[in-house]
Amino acid sequence: MTRRAYLFETPDRFVAGTVGEPGARTFFLQAREGTRIASVVLEKVQVAALAQRLGDLLLELVRRGVSVPTTVPAIAQDVAPLDEPLVELFRVGTLTIGWDPARELVVLEALAMTDEDDEEQADEEDEEDADPDDEEEDEEEFDLSDLVADDSDGPDLLRVRITPAAAAGFVERAGRIVAAGRPPCPLCGRPLDPQGHLCPRKNGYLN
Repeated sequence: MTRRAYLFETPDRFVAGTVGEPGARTFFLQAREGTRIASVVLEKVQVAALAQRLGDLLLELVRRGVSVPTTVPAIAQDVAPLDEPLVELFRVGTLTIGWDPARELVVLEALAMTDEDDEEQADEEDEEDADPDDEEEDEEEFDLSDLVADDSDGPDLLRVRITPAAAAGFVERAGRIVAAGRPPCPLCGRPLDPQGHLCPRKNGYLN
């Protein structure tokens, strides 16, 4: 299948955002350059992981002697809603970040979900439901070379190149958006619905 590629070089805006109420929110990545807008849907956990990895990448660049910002002044924080029209181009399966050393830009690629991604995600959800305590964090290794995915075939692609300052802004906004959802259950850590939830720590009883 011929891929559709949405490419943005230092767009005017690149943010994560949501539509809907807590507990029923749809999460988006959105890039805007002039009147051109690209919006893709992803999961909350993907937004949180992306923000974490971008933050870690900025810290790694600082450690390697690159002058990059790691915080955003309150006056410069992006709190505006997502731009309209909000049209879903695809649902994200894979996210990759890297560093273009020649231009000193962060490179982010979001690939559309494939059938294999869908099956893998279902397997991961089954594992989490089976034992929520058995979670290990993998060590991240960052590819600090330019990313290229210009093949004409493959899943649809959104690629953006952003400045480190824009990356820091993305991290700050994404953190606020993720934290603005449902509060966690004090027993199991899973999100609480307004009416409570079936807590595995209470043997399935409503908490």
